[in-house]
Amino acid sequence: MNTSDPIPADRFGPPEKTHIRLGFVALSDVAPLAAARLLDLGRRHGLTLELCRQPSWAAVRDKLLSGEIDAAHALYGLVYGVQLGIGGPQADMAVLMVLNRNGGAVTLSNALAEVYRATGSLKEAFSSLGRPPVLAQTFPTGTHAMWLYYWLAANGVHPLRDIESVVIPPPRMVDALAEDQLDGFCCGEPWHALAEARGAGSTVVLTSGIWPDHPEKALASRRDFVALHPNTSRALIRTMLEACRWLDEPGHRAEIAPLLAAPDLVNAPRELIEPRLTGAYDQARFPDALPVSFFDGGKVNYPRASDGLWFMTQYRRWGLLGRPGDDDAVAEAVNQTALYREAAALAGVELPDEYRRDVLCDGRAWDGEAPRLYLDGFDLRA
Repeated sequence: MNTSDPIPADRFGPPEKTHIRLGFVALSDVAPLAAARLLDLGRRHGLTLELCRQPSWAAVRDKLLSGEIDAAHALYGLVYGVQLGIGGPQADMAVLMVLNRNGGAVTLSNALAEVYRATGSLKEAFSSLGRPPVLAQTFPTGTHAMWLYYWLAANGVHPLRDIESVVIPPPRMVDALAEDQLDGFCCGEPWHALAEARGAGSTVVLTSGIWPDHPEKALASRRDFVALHPNTSRALIRTMLEACRWLDEPGHRAEIAPLLAAPDLVNAPRELIEPRLTGAYDQARFPDALPVSFFDGGKVNYPRASDGLWFMTQYRRWGLLGRPGDDDAVAEAVNQTALYREAAALAGVELPDEYRRDVLCDGRAWDGEAPRLYLDGFDLRA
């Protein structure tokens, strides 16, 4: 681990913009934004924060692009989809930091989950339907789509040919599953907990079981916002680092759960939010469950450019991104590592290693220094 070089606090001036509108979608991992508001953590950095709930990730995208919100709790893959022009209108985007790792899942209908557990074969479970299963994710280039596709492919199911993939906002997933409009879905919590509580479905895999400690939500903005408001952006990173650190301290997730349950945030029962937010999974089903992580000594939050490269390998794998390009240059422009390093130094937060090396659920090793080699190794692809 490398410690951030200390930077004098007076090196940077006051925030250029002090009132910040932050977009989000109703998910438990909006907890850093909720904690920042609860504790008024922006005040010491000259910021006031307004949380702006959005009905869908497409709405988050559109309001970021229009300037109606300044920054957002956003799907990592949403940022890259917009940057590349494959997730809506193209715009130059910025990942300021990572807000959390883990925290999502795949839930199937009870009938499908029963066959899957009995046979150990996802293909056999889907065959029992007599038609392609309808599986929902939350944004075409988002994290949930990529986790779902990766898990399906690891189980021998082609995500572009063997299923019908649809986009639904997370809060609508459970109703759609209960009404037999869906056979399963991938998104964040607490919607999997709610599906089980309503008897609508059963969680079969956690996203941490697809890629352990995967990057999930990012603090995102347009890149011109960062260029025009560097001090504001730096102050916002510091504020969110403090919120993430607070959430990882004992007892604080249980403390934030009632706030998350409020109608203007997640609007779901506390008793469904709190267990999976605190890592209380069914150990019989998920003995290796990794809880959602917000800080972990700063290991969570560094916006590695190589994390962006992982998403681009998957876009190329599934034919979402076909044109040649300098993927390294794109990732280095999107991920604001220099700005983050400055903010982390001021906050006394350590920097993790620049590259990650992980083994995913298909047994393939991801090496952030060798994305092309990783991409070339996939047999199942578009």
